Formats: sequence, structure tokens, C-alpha cells
Amino acid sequence: MDVVTRTSGSELGAMIRVWRDRLPPSAAGLRSARGRRASGLRREELAELAGVSVDYVVRLEQGRATTPSASVVASLARALQLSTEERDHLYRLARLVAPSKGVISDHLPPGVQRVLARLDGAAVAVFAADWQLVWWNRGWTALLGDPAASSPGLRNFARDRFPLDGSAPHLARWPVSEADRDATDAAVVSDLRRATGRYPQDARLTALVRDLNAGNSRFAALWANGEVGTHREDRKTIHHPSVGPVTVDCDVLTEGDSELKIVIMTAAPGSEDETKLQLTTIAGQPATAQI
Repeated sequence: MDVVTRTSGSELGAMIRVWRDRLPPSAAGLRSARGRRASGLRREELAELAGVSVDYVVRLEQGRATTPSASVVASLARALQLSTEERDHLYRLARLVAPSKGVISDHLPPGVQRVLARLDGAAVAVFAADWQLVWWNRGWTALLGDPAASSPGLRNFARDRFPLDGSAPHLARWPVSEADRDATDAAVVSDLRRATGRYPQDARLTALVRDLNAGNSRFAALWANGEVGTHREDRKTIHHPSVGPVTVDCDVLTEGDSELKIVIMTAAPGSEDETKLQLTTIAGQPATAQI
């Protein structure tokens, strides 16, 4: 049962306003226009970063919406760059149980967000321990297409690698080829097995592994091998519809105890691919920078 206490909606709204007012746009990777009066985020900026409507942010802050879903609370916590303690307080104000240490976290600590905001020129995304996409930047959208076109439940890299129904990928809108696809497949499966050891009680991870084992024969065969490991690096070629093929190095960094996976795609300095990568930001579709 998610409900844990009765808390005034006005207190929830008041805290959202306080946290919004204290976060400067620059900390969220946004540019501040001259003559700007607000020192913190505007409501429309918070709405964009959290992937909700401006009207919903207004209703939350005014106390007219008092029971946001867990996914909305998680998105607000990321957008507001809350600490773990502040995130847990936000969950309690929304009458929800905060995520425990025994389950996968989608939360991005403020320090991680500061680093991400400064990775200009790279296509960057962050995945949870079960390869669920939780954040991406404009460079990612420009290079691969906008994941916001798919529902949150479908934004999972493992589900893209091992589709259950032969459907098109949801995290890349155009073809992507790899130097060694078999090695990448094996690395993703072994990384998921490692996650099941760390988060044996996580319902989302359990359902993911169950679905893929039952619905994708390649995943089932790789899972049966019993390998345990992590996915660290790869080289990919994105066949961009506007600039042509772009070859990038794909590096995966893991953040601390949360097991967040920071995926960074860059091109060799001074190469034609670097020029093409820069051009995608001009040619690509408009971005939604955060979930």
C-alpha cells in the first residue's frame, strides 16, 4: 500500500515552490535571458524538465493536485535536483512510500546533474540499473531521435535489444549499427544478471527479466549462460537521416551505489564524424531534454 500519511496539499505545493525558486536555470542546463526577474526556475521550465504540463505544476503548487503518481514525483525530484533526503520528503508529502535501498533508484543526485549539464557537445543519457532510461540531453535527441515519443514504460534499452514482438526500437529513431553486436548483447544480459544480485526484490527488474526470458529466445539463451558483468564501452554508427552515418564511441560510466549508467557518445576530435555530430544539433528534431 503506497499511502503512508495524510499531508496537506498546500505543504506539498509550498515545498515544490521553495525548491523551484532556489534552483538557478544554469544549474539545470538552461540559459538565463537578460532582464529575467526570477532567480530560480519558472513553472514552465520545471514542467519541461519534469515532462509534465505547466497546468499540472500550477495545480500542484496551489494545492489543487495532492496525489501525484510515483513516476511524477521521481521526475520532479530529478528536475529539482533534490538530495536523497529531500526526495524522500517529497514522496512523503505526496503520500507515497519513498524508494528503499533494496530497490532500483531512478534518482539523479545533484552532483550528477551538474556534471551532465556541462557535457556540451556529447550525446548523453542516463539509465537506471535495469537499463530504464531516466534522463537524456538535447544532444542525444539530436543524434538518435526523441525518446519522449514513446511511453515511459517502453524506454528500456534491454527491451530494445531483445524485443518481444519484433517492434521497432524506442530509444533510437533511425538505424544504429555496432562493431560487435553479439558482444554488446551478451554484455547487457550479464549486466542485468548482476543487477538481479544487487536488487533481488525489485519488482520492475524481476518483471523485465521474466518477460525477456519468456518472450525472446536470444535473451533466454544468453541468460542461460550465467555470465555476470557490466557493459562498459562500444562503437556505434548512427545512420542519421539528415547528416548521414555518424560513428561515435559509446562509453558507459556507473555512478556509485545507485548503479546509474551514464552513457556518453562522442566522436574523435577533429574528425568528419565530430563535424557531423555537431551538425545533428542543427538538423535534428526539437528536443525534450528530460523525462
